Amino acid sequence: MLVPFSLVRPLLFSMDPEKAHHVTFSALKKLNRMELLKHFVPQTVSDPVSVMGIRFPNRVGLAAGLDKDAAYISELGLLGFGFLEVGTVTPKPQPGNPQPRLFRLPEHEALINRLGFNNHGLDNLIENVKRSSFSGVLGINIGKNAVTPVENAADDYLQALEAVYPYATYITVNISSPNTKNLRDLQGGDSLDQLLSQLKDRQKKLSDLHGLYKPMALKIAPDLTLEEIDAIADRLSHYGFDGVIATNTTIDKTAVASHKLGAEQGGLSGAPVREKSLQVIERLYSRLGDAIPIIGVGGITSGAHAVEKIRAGAKLVQIYTGLIYRGPDLVEECAATIEHNCKVPGMLARKR
Repeated sequence: MLVPFSLVRPLLFSMDPEKAHHVTFSALKKLNRMELLKHFVPQTVSDPVSVMGIRFPNRVGLAAGLDKDAAYISELGLLGFGFLEVGTVTPKPQPGNPQPRLFRLPEHEALINRLGFNNHGLDNLIENVKRSSFSGVLGINIGKNAVTPVENAADDYLQALEAVYPYATYITVNISSPNTKNLRDLQGGDSLDQLLSQLKDRQKKLSDLHGLYKPMALKIAPDLTLEEIDAIADRLSHYGFDGVIATNTTIDKTAVASHKLGAEQGGLSGAPVREKSLQVIERLYSRLGDAIPIIGVGGITSGAHAVEKIRAGAKLVQIYTGLIYRGPDLVEECAATIEHNCKVPGMLARKR
């Protein structure tokens, strides 16, 4: 960056979180238009790896949620990420929940959000992707509209899958946000079976239509029981899903109960979700092994935390809240720490 993030952060943190978000991305866009941004960002660490049949420049990606409309992928693509995931996008535009809906808890390196899939819809996201200069690995995260009854959720997911398929490197199916009513009900039982079955059937048809197979991953919550994690893992294997992202935000606020904002409704992300995410990754890996790749996300605020996710069984990692607290240098740190540890024999052996 033009100035160290540690100097910029106090100014950004003096603003409402959503305003700071818009100010930051407006500045990045202006710098990029002036062709200056590329000169003031961390280098992209070269640590190529093949996951889900895709070659990633390195193992560190941007988690969905920061750029819901793919409006800033040209800028984000210069920050050293091995891949970007945009969305969650819904078929129709929707404003999300009333403001305020995003809260910082700096003492805990955490955020609470109840944004509610605020986005401008499929058509807008696709136009942004087509206009961008980004040519890297792009995941598109899809969800259902808030007004769509959960029993009709598959209709929204199928519509979104069909629309984004030509423009995504891979697609993520988000059934784990706590901010859309009853969405998490899709994580189990007949609802999950029906959804996964229909999505895989449509994926095959789209693959045949376009002559190109696009992998599909499922994003799950950190608040599942061990039995629920096992059931999801078994269904992912049964239906032939290509990946699983663990995890979304947590509804468990125990770790921040003493904070003045700790009782705010919404999903908690950042450092407090790190252990919960690790436990889900380890359980998934014990069930799936290397058959279905795991993307680890949740509480990564250092390179050591990124390696921790890999050791737990993840093949790739994603960051979001850590980026808010640490800035772009975190991307390079995580990618370089993983790359270094991959070269040291035994360092990436999983914990037993």
